[in-house]
Formats: sequence, structure tokens, C-alpha cells
Amino acid sequence: MKDIYNYIPESSHQKIREYLDAKDLSVLIKNKRATKHGDFRKTKNGNYLITVNNNLNPSQFLLTLVHEIAHYKTHKLYGKVKPHGIEWKTTFKELMLPFVRPEVYPNKILPILAKYLLNAKASTDSDQHLSLALKQEPISSDKNYIFELKIGYTFEFKNRKFKLLEKRRTRSLCLDLGTKKKYLIHLNSEVRPLH
Repeated sequence: MKDIYNYIPESSHQKIREYLDAKDLSVLIKNKRATKHGDFRKTKNGNYLITVNNNLNPSQFLLTLVHEIAHYKTHKLYGKVKPHGIEWKTTFKELMLPFVRPEVYPNKILPILAKYLLNAKASTDSDQHLSLALKQEPISSDKNYIFELKIGYTFEFKNRKFKLLEKRRTRSLCLDLGTKKKYLIHLNSEVRPLH
């Protein structure tokens, strides 16, 4: 569990050690997974396991780690409840509050993070503003996010060509120009515009 501290801001180490001070809980760092940043589950031996992707920057990693710790604490406190219900939201907010300060998160992220914690969602990617603020990498000249494109534009995503048909709340309806099938792709997905 020691190497997780290489992935999070140093100012968060002490509090995270307190949160992880449980004999039945382990944390495993995984290679990048396309569908999730982390997860929490009960193992066959009755213990609990949190996994977090290794490709996250320190701000993303910390938020994901605390998100998953909140699942563990919620399970211990309340038993079987909705995965992202009111019990989890309350626990997650309580666990995150010590980190909502400039020693841990950059000033530009703090107000966005504080707003997100008022009603946290199942995924940080559901909050477009928070997701972009956490990424912190400049957009390369040949890359854009789907939400920046106009309806009708074509773009490349995962080595396939798509046409943007419609923007919805968090996803976009896109036509795969090769197969002519329609797909919902997250508005925060990074793509290479073609038109």
C-alpha cells in the first residue's frame, strides 16, 4: 500500500493513512482502464479491495481513492445500500472535506470541487467542469473535446471516424462513418477533429 503515496499530493498522506487504517482493506494500483478510474469490492476471502488507475494525475488519483474509500466506509456503516445513494454521498463529502484546501488541490480546482461535493455523482466525469479542471493537461493543437465541436463536425476517436449528430446532457450521439451505427460518446472525450 506504500506506493499509493507516490500518486497523491504529499499534504494528503496523513489523512489517507488514517482512512486506510483497516486490516480488512487493501489498495491496488491498476493499469489504465477505459471504463473506470477505480472501483471497490469485497474479495472472496471476505476482505475489501480498492483499485485505482495508475494514469491519473495526483488530483484525480486522490479524488478517486477517496471516492472508493467512501464506498468501503459506507458499506461498513450502513451495510447494503444504493452504491451512490445519500449514505455514500454524505460519507464521501465528509471524507473529502479535509482535502478541499489549497495545500492539497490547486486554487482553480477548489471552487469546482466544492460545488461538485454538494451533490456528488457516480463518476467525476459526469461533471464536465470538474473533469476538465482535474485533467490539467493543456489540449494539444490537434485534439479537442467533443463538447467543443459543432453539430455535423466529423472527428476521429479510437481510430474510427465519427460525425457528431446531437449533444445531450453528458453524452453526444455520434454516427460511426465506417459501420453507419450510432453511438453515445461522453462529451468530455478527447478527439481529433477532421472538419
